[in-house]
Amino acid sequence: MASIKAKALYSFQSENPEEINIQENEQLLVFNEKSLDGWLEGQNSRGDKGLFPASYVEILKPSTPSPQTSNSSFTYYSSPASSPGNHSTFYSPSSPSPYQQGSYEEDDDDDWDDWDDSSTVVDEPGVTGNTNGHNHLHPHMASPYPSVTYRQKPSVERQDSTASRLSTKSSAVGKNFNRFSSFVRSGGEAFILGEVPSVFKTAETYCVLMSPDGPEWSDSPHPFTCTIEEPTKQTKFKGIKSYISYKLTPSHTKYPVYRRYKHFDWLHNRLLHKFSVISVPHLPEKQATGRFEDDFIEKRKRRLILWMDHMTSHPVLSQYEGFQHFLTCTDDRAWKQGKRRSEKDELVGANSFLTIQIPQEHQDLQDVEERVDTFKTFSKRMDDSVLQLTNVATDLCRKHAGGFRKEFQKLGNAFNSISQAFELDQPHLAIPLNKAISNTGKTYEAIGELFAEQPKNDLFHMLDTLSLYQGLLSNFPDIIHVQKGAFAKVKDSQRMSDEGKMDQEQVDGMKRRCRVVGFALQAEMNHFHKRRIVDFKRMMQSYLQQQILFYQRIGQQLEQTLHLYDTL
Repeated sequence: MASIKAKALYSFQSENPEEINIQENEQLLVFNEKSLDGWLEGQNSRGDKGLFPASYVEILKPSTPSPQTSNSSFTYYSSPASSPGNHSTFYSPSSPSPYQQGSYEEDDDDDWDDWDDSSTVVDEPGVTGNTNGHNHLHPHMASPYPSVTYRQKPSVERQDSTASRLSTKSSAVGKNFNRFSSFVRSGGEAFILGEVPSVFKTAETYCVLMSPDGPEWSDSPHPFTCTIEEPTKQTKFKGIKSYISYKLTPSHTKYPVYRRYKHFDWLHNRLLHKFSVISVPHLPEKQATGRFEDDFIEKRKRRLILWMDHMTSHPVLSQYEGFQHFLTCTDDRAWKQGKRRSEKDELVGANSFLTIQIPQEHQDLQDVEERVDTFKTFSKRMDDSVLQLTNVATDLCRKHAGGFRKEFQKLGNAFNSISQAFELDQPHLAIPLNKAISNTGKTYEAIGELFAEQPKNDLFHMLDTLSLYQGLLSNFPDIIHVQKGAFAKVKDSQRMSDEGKMDQEQVDGMKRRCRVVGFALQAEMNHFHKRRIVDFKRMMQSYLQQQILFYQRIGQQLEQTLHLYDTL
């Protein structure tokens, strides 16, 4: 589809790699008119390509020839709410942009319309079902699939629409100009400013308790695990489309359910939409080709198992009603009802903070900020180290399959060449020696094959864990930004109170709400540390155990070969 001309109404400063800067009155190219959760994909006048807010621009449409417009080539399509705070929806639908199409598998494996209109629970092997997809979009984006509509009640639109109705007291502290920061989009700003109901009828609560290590999430009252087994290729539409289903068996029900990757992705998007201060583990990535090859299916299964382990071990995520529905529902009608109930959940965004109960213990906000700063420094360093180890391990995998195997094969061939040369000296032929040297060559060729296969036993599992933690760590900058934004608002309110521009009662209310954000973030930090210790201990033990077994197998083969020379 041809690009469409547009004009920037406001300047926008990018905060993420996927975004681009635009300047007021700058001429832009839009790749697709259909906004994606308030974002457009396009190109600025400097040639940079990426995302920018839809409500910051006006689309320039070719005008229909008429006596009044015959001398102009373009007319403006203005947003009905053309201010930075509103997500406009005036763009006419058209073919999906590359971001909407998903990364790779949507055409074959992600019919959301089909999923909504027909069976949504994967049938047992032998019966057709449905699929899923995962898309790494802009970090603040909702699901790219048009049929999954997220309700933005407590987020940007609600904040802006209610701002004019709020009293001077509740709006004395100004809102952030950047309406696309994680602090605003998560609902953190609306919560801190008191723009959510003070009382919300809900039985959904997640408790934070004080422990010797600081705030922690209260343990799940009903802990459980869940296995993922038997990835099975199935088809639908008389074999036109194929997909893989997975058998999931929760320990607390012991009844298996069958889910496609499509269902995992739906759940993941609901979790991102629901929990603003929890690091939701990323799903394994997609692949452009070879989706039904054994190696890819096995890799995805391993990583889904890790993902599930983190989900079931998290005290909050494991209790989420949508997750329990995902794990236990076996009936099509009940699945649709539960799915729609999750999508209509009002305890998201700013309202989600109302589900968090915190202890009475006092924490100085300055001390909390220092702890968060320490964790921020740690998580950045850990992220760099995980990336470094990932690169080294990935390179080592390539060497195992390529360089190491070839070198041992070369050595084996060289020994075989020596043996063949000795066979030409018939008067002094030493058959036992020749056979021993020939077997030595074969041993080293076999060792080369052992090197090629070894990453499946150790490095692949290490890379699985590192990939999971890359995703978890990448979530924390946005989560920390929510707490930083809350703390900044409290500082502003206290300053205004000192200047006599704000009642101390309002300041105290903002401090109480900031405590909720701070306690929740610290609880999430402590949970991350506990899981990190468990996961990296297991990863290192497994790697070293497999390395020992690997070199023991090599040593055994070399010893057997050595004994061939003992009787010469």
